[in-house]
Amino acid sequence: MLGPVETRSVSPVFVGRTDELDTLNDALARAAAGEPQALLLGGEAGVGKTRLVEEFAAAACRRAAVVAVGGCVEIGADGLPFAPFSTALRALRDALPEEFAAAGAGQEEELARLLPELGEATSSRHDEQGMARLFELTARLLERVAAAHTVVLVLEDLHWADASTRHLLAYLFRTLRAGRLLVLATYRADDIHRRHPLRPLLAELDRLRTVRRIELARFTREEVGRQIAGIRAAEPDPAQVDEIFERSDGNAFFVEELAVAAIEGCCTGLTDSLRDLLLVRVEALPESAQGVARIVAEGGSTVEYRLLAAVARLVEDDLIEALRAAVGANILTATPGGDGYRFRHSLVREAVADDLLPGERSRLNRRYAEAVETDPTLVPADARVMRLASYWYHAHDAARALPAVLDASVVARRRHAYTEQLRLLERAMELWDAAPEEVRAALRPVDYTDVYPPPLPERRGGTPSGCDPATTPLRYLDLMAEAAVAGRFCGERERALKIAKKALRLLQDEHDPLRAAWFWVQRSRLVQALARGDGWQELANAQDLVRGLPPSEVHADVLANAASWSMLHQPGSEAFAAAERAVEYARMVDAREIELNAQLTLGALMVDSGDVETGLAEMARVKQAALQEGVAHVVGRAYVNLPSELDSVGRSREAVPILREGLVFARRFGLLDSEAWIYGNLSDSLYALGKWDEAAEAAAGALGSAASAKPRGAGALRLAHIALARGDAAEAARQLSIALTHYGSHDPMPQVLLPVGRITIGVAAEEGRLLDARVELDRALAAGFPPGTQRYGWPLLLAAATTEADARALPAAADGRAAVLDKLAEAARKLTTGAPVWDAYERWTRAELHRARGTDTAAVWSDVVTDFECLDRPYDLARVRRRLAQALLEEAAGDDERHRATELLRLAGAVAGHLGARPLADAVGRLAQRARLTLGHTPPGALDPAESLGLTSRERDVLRLVSAGRTNRQIAEELFISPKTASVHVSNILSKLGVAGRGEAAAVAHRLGLFPAEPLTAEAPG
Repeated sequence: MLGPVETRSVSPVFVGRTDELDTLNDALARAAAGEPQALLLGGEAGVGKTRLVEEFAAAACRRAAVVAVGGCVEIGADGLPFAPFSTALRALRDALPEEFAAAGAGQEEELARLLPELGEATSSRHDEQGMARLFELTARLLERVAAAHTVVLVLEDLHWADASTRHLLAYLFRTLRAGRLLVLATYRADDIHRRHPLRPLLAELDRLRTVRRIELARFTREEVGRQIAGIRAAEPDPAQVDEIFERSDGNAFFVEELAVAAIEGCCTGLTDSLRDLLLVRVEALPESAQGVARIVAEGGSTVEYRLLAAVARLVEDDLIEALRAAVGANILTATPGGDGYRFRHSLVREAVADDLLPGERSRLNRRYAEAVETDPTLVPADARVMRLASYWYHAHDAARALPAVLDASVVARRRHAYTEQLRLLERAMELWDAAPEEVRAALRPVDYTDVYPPPLPERRGGTPSGCDPATTPLRYLDLMAEAAVAGRFCGERERALKIAKKALRLLQDEHDPLRAAWFWVQRSRLVQALARGDGWQELANAQDLVRGLPPSEVHADVLANAASWSMLHQPGSEAFAAAERAVEYARMVDAREIELNAQLTLGALMVDSGDVETGLAEMARVKQAALQEGVAHVVGRAYVNLPSELDSVGRSREAVPILREGLVFARRFGLLDSEAWIYGNLSDSLYALGKWDEAAEAAAGALGSAASAKPRGAGALRLAHIALARGDAAEAARQLSIALTHYGSHDPMPQVLLPVGRITIGVAAEEGRLLDARVELDRALAAGFPPGTQRYGWPLLLAAATTEADARALPAAADGRAAVLDKLAEAARKLTTGAPVWDAYERWTRAELHRARGTDTAAVWSDVVTDFECLDRPYDLARVRRRLAQALLEEAAGDDERHRATELLRLAGAVAGHLGARPLADAVGRLAQRARLTLGHTPPGALDPAESLGLTSRERDVLRLVSAGRTNRQIAEELFISPKTASVHVSNILSKLGVAGRGEAAAVAHRLGLFPAEPLTAEAPG
């Protein structure tokens, strides 16, 4: 009997890595202080990543940190989705059971998707936000657990990670903002080829300033010598160090292998082939130990002992002897839990697996599958289905693999791992034709499908076939439906669209109009998401297919989608009718979610058509009902649409608290796009209320939180609007370009085209491009203003009319002006108002048209001011007050008119200064200067306001430039001081004035009349 082989190939001395350990320890200290840390550790295979992580983990434990480690499995997509997170969370729960339970309280059913021992995963609706909800809950769980304890979460071998794991890690790195938490992920850098799925994630994380990346280099010759000395427990021969360093090129693992080979006397003649180097010690094992190594290599990253015994089919004493030899030779190692075995290094496992013969590989997988089917307790319960699917698939047994793969796809769906579900469904479709007919006939839709509405006979109205999914065999088209939706949910829209197109081609030969209509709806959604079109033709096809059929869930869904599309693209009577029919049909077939969605659309259409109070009440009712019934995606949509409709009728102050409430809801449920749309709407409402700094923050939130392109476009467009109002035309143009990129050009909607047109006209006017502004106006007028779009139409018409009025004195503007003004007047005549705010905008637009013709009067502008004094829109009021002041000064020069104009300009200037609206502030100052008006008054003998505030003469000079909108650098240049000195002066001024920012300081200066307006010759818009 061969005795155990005892070979020490791992040096007990930790060599080098001083800088890397310093970086990790610094990150740990920051995390312990409450600043979450994110790190990526990369390096080639065998360079020493695992050893470094082990040393760091030991040091962290000595500093009272809790370390939780999870590793990605080498079988990739065939493994359990989120496997490393499940393992790490399990370790965290074992280490901190009470804290973990408290952190996850109330969310156990959802978190059970990652950690099944928490309970049965909830059967909530699967949608595009399902994965995001799970991610948000996971992030909050980790933050809460790490509130009182420093937690180190280690995820190893990210290059093998499934897509869901990659997505969750990216989400954590982007969103973790609190807690004593350090997240460290390792990956094999030499595996990351151009098409590797990890490559885009690494590029994305590189752009995050919160993520630190460590690249582990190879050892130097000195470090190799120290490593060999540790292995030999003696100083090595320098010549041997030179040879091993040259052969290993400083790779720590290869140094170990070569050092052991030299000790055992087999270094001479050693082949340079990497695989042969890795296999040389495996081939030195007894034959039984080699056989066990081959079995473990094909079993996955870790193989449980009892499963290994069942597959090896050796007498237990012989199996233990073989394992002892493999462990003693440092080929295999026992798992930390002591219940299984794995290769000490994955490079050796890969070499042994690659050395298997094709027939040998499929035979081993069959034996693994048969063993697990015979005794399911051989593997952990949460991994059993996935492992079985992988084993049968690689055993090339379609009859056994098809149901196993379908079972695995259901597990993936329940865990919101839609990328893995899609891959498994594609594998099932690959196996479909190869599987025997009797196997396919035994499969049932109710066991494997979730997205296509089941045609239950008891549904009111019946179905064309009257079949029951409990007795009807599963169809290939059922798999395609699941795959198309899984692809849409996980962002693999190209693959999903390809599947939908193929399904519709297959349906051309079958009479199944409901299923065909369902696929056309999916295709419409995908085409819009991919910016390949507006999706209407696809919805029209679906409507043609269901027309005349009895009510069904598919029919109701088609009508609801058509109504929602029309609300955004072509609002009007047809959209209204479609929404009403969708509500009616959904009630007939008891499709509650579709009914709520359609009712929300109907409420918005009521508001847009002028039935404001009824529509708003309906939308509020739907929001409350959806909250009570737990229909998260409808609630999210309600938090977007209800405040939007309030804002559309000028009730922005009512919209803001609902929007803030919606942000909390969207974050809680991980509704990323809903959160982004809410941020965009919040920016609109805050802008209208004169809270521009907060509006800019909200717009930036839309850009940062969105999962898809359109809400990011909306955020950029809001930033462009604010920049334009503040006089930064270059920034407005830049943000407009970003918005257009996100919006694309294949899905035109009035709610996009009209605001884009308004900003385009504004930027062109600021840059003196009057003809470009007119071209954009013609484009908007040609497209028209559908019913309900007055909220977008009036600001565009006003921008165009203001541009023409401001350019009235330019000779180049005369050509074509009359025609443009006539077109604007005609458009204003046709465009409805429907709310006091748009009544005011109509009067304002007509006043600007009068100004463009030179026929405006103080009476005209007085009416406009009166309208806006009743509204909660301070910037708009300031603009029209400035126009009224100008009209008063041009018509008469009496003391009463001058006094009234002075007060109007003082009020307008204060608002402009507070908001940072430089064009308006400049225009107010120029008008006051031309009329020789003083916008502040100091009684005789009174202290100078600047002196009363304690301002020095230099601070007064700085405040004058701050009020003019100058930056610290510009102030420094004008006053011949350094930017740092300018910054100190600004800080002192803010403190003395008791204000929070430069805009407020400028407003105070304007209000007190500290500085006369600087003379400017050109008329500025505003």
